[in-house]
Amino acid sequence: MCVKVACVGGGPAGLYLSILLKLRDPSHDITVYERDPEGSTYGWGVTYWRGLLDRLREHDPVSARAVEEHSVRWRDGVAHVGGLTTRHQGDEGFGIGRHRLLEILAARARSLGVRLEFDHGITGENPPDADLVVAADGVGSALRTRHAAHFGTETTTGRNRYVWLGTSKVFDAFTFAFTETDHGWIWAYGYGFGPGGSTCVVECGPETWTGLGLDRADEGEALVLLEKLFADVLDGHPLTARSGGRAGATWPAFRTLTNRTWSRGNLVLLGDAAHTTHYSIGAGTTLALEDAMCLAGALGDHARLPDALAHYERERRAALLPVQSAARHSAQWYENLPRYIRLAPERMFALLGQRHSPLLPYVPPGLYYRLDRAAGRLETLRRFKRWLGPRLARTAQARRAAGARRMTD
Repeated sequence: MCVKVACVGGGPAGLYLSILLKLRDPSHDITVYERDPEGSTYGWGVTYWRGLLDRLREHDPVSARAVEEHSVRWRDGVAHVGGLTTRHQGDEGFGIGRHRLLEILAARARSLGVRLEFDHGITGENPPDADLVVAADGVGSALRTRHAAHFGTETTTGRNRYVWLGTSKVFDAFTFAFTETDHGWIWAYGYGFGPGGSTCVVECGPETWTGLGLDRADEGEALVLLEKLFADVLDGHPLTARSGGRAGATWPAFRTLTNRTWSRGNLVLLGDAAHTTHYSIGAGTTLALEDAMCLAGALGDHARLPDALAHYERERRAALLPVQSAARHSAQWYENLPRYIRLAPERMFALLGQRHSPLLPYVPPGLYYRLDRAAGRLETLRRFKRWLGPRLARTAQARRAAGARRMTD
């Protein structure tokens, strides 16, 4: 249907969409524009789960096989709370270096005839001439920002501060480490992405961030402090940052981004340009790739572009609802960490695994833990949990909205 397609953004979403469109119709004229030079990607590793790998195999076995071959996997989760440790077995997870993932997708796209234009920035003032323009240029999308009023872009900023780091320590499980300081708790999520390293995301509340001086420290000072705080889990391995500069500038608060609509004429949003979900559920890359799958399918199944874009948005919005709810509750769990951190480690870790639950914030943690264990044995309690949780969440959301309206009246 779309003879000429321009994907703005050379991340996983844009590259994978170009692959799927070429596989559907090799005659498509597809160009991917990436503002940065090839191989200069930021970040260390990304996570995904078995369900995504199965879907990648369905859509393109060639790239799926390469992704799996270059991924590490784990089943265990480990939590270090102060000087205590607990380990649980969970679902099979995977990690792959972001650089490696992009190499795989770029090579596959090129092999199918996609043009890749690196070091080629596209702004809202100079959109490419194409039948379809795909804004896959991330949360700060220039194409979306140019028409922000049309898209109805809104951002909600979380409370906690975080920083994305790497380490040469290779974790054998998805690792959580919680450390108490004189200024409150600070914690890290660590997961391997290859034989040479792991991603390590560090998070804390704003009081801890300022109390430890992380808002004022330069990058080197911050890394030395964090290495001391997490020495037990790093085993002497260093932490590495993305770039030089003041550490305070690299500790943002997470922004949840939504849009009222995802398309404008022949321009459509994809991945983080359309929506973001809190990093603590590890779904960003999965959602971006699933967006690409859905959009490619819609373009192939509908003769008219407006129909295809409407179908894509409708399907993906519905699929995102439970994920966005899980991400919101996960972020809130960490923002309310003092509520859970004094539990016995195995209980705290169990509730960490339940942080997506809309019921958990409204039930005393100890009681929830006992109910959850009982619900695992009794179907009646499982049904009651599923019934009560969404109702409490909707009631709380309605109260927040009413409070917000009163403040603006």
